[in-house]
Amino acid sequence: MKKVYANAAEALDGLLFDGMFISSGGFGLCGIPELLLQAIKEAGTKDLTFASNNAGVDDFGIGILLQTKQVKKMISSYVGENAEFMRQYLSGELELEFNPQGTLAERMRAGGSGIPGFYTKTGVGTQVAEGKEHKEFDGETYILERGIVADLAIVKAWKADDTGNLVFRKTARNFNPPAAMSGRVCVAEVEEIVPRGSLDPDHIHLPGIYVHRLIQGEHEKRIEQRTIREA
Repeated sequence: MKKVYANAAEALDGLLFDGMFISSGGFGLCGIPELLLQAIKEAGTKDLTFASNNAGVDDFGIGILLQTKQVKKMISSYVGENAEFMRQYLSGELELEFNPQGTLAERMRAGGSGIPGFYTKTGVGTQVAEGKEHKEFDGETYILERGIVADLAIVKAWKADDTGNLVFRKTARNFNPPAAMSGRVCVAEVEEIVPRGSLDPDHIHLPGIYVHRLIQGEHEKRIEQRTIREA
């Protein structure tokens, strides 16, 4: 099966449609599939629902799709760095489903593993638990969370071989692997595609069975919060 495509637009060809559900990797500004997000912006696909830890910032990550009003709903954990996100949410233009970070990651992993739901103590007694099934285990209350299965997963990795085996770097490994697992189709962008067989099997973070399409590209290295000491 051919997995390597020339660019993001080609890799997404035939996969995008209005109203679709997309699971996106990234943590802060680390590991964001920026090339694929730009291609979605240029395609003009609208009424999108995104499951992603955060929405980037105003001019980077999912933030570029908020600017063009292509996002209908966000399923997220942290949105504090995006002024346009805040404006749209407070004005009622954007739907928001808050998830604790660990719950969101597990919902993605569960969906990709064929697990329709799981019970967790996280969120019990808060707004997160409203409308969800409660159940007692060993005298403790848990709430039911549903696994996430998205129409499309988009992720960013450090290295890949042409079969789609992925290696992530540091914090980019937080949400990208479960996000990739949760998509019916997964498209990955990487900094480098290496020859088949050159990756140590023990160092592969996501097997190529989860990855359907793959591109290599140049990526911007952004810093979310730059902190420096006085001289």
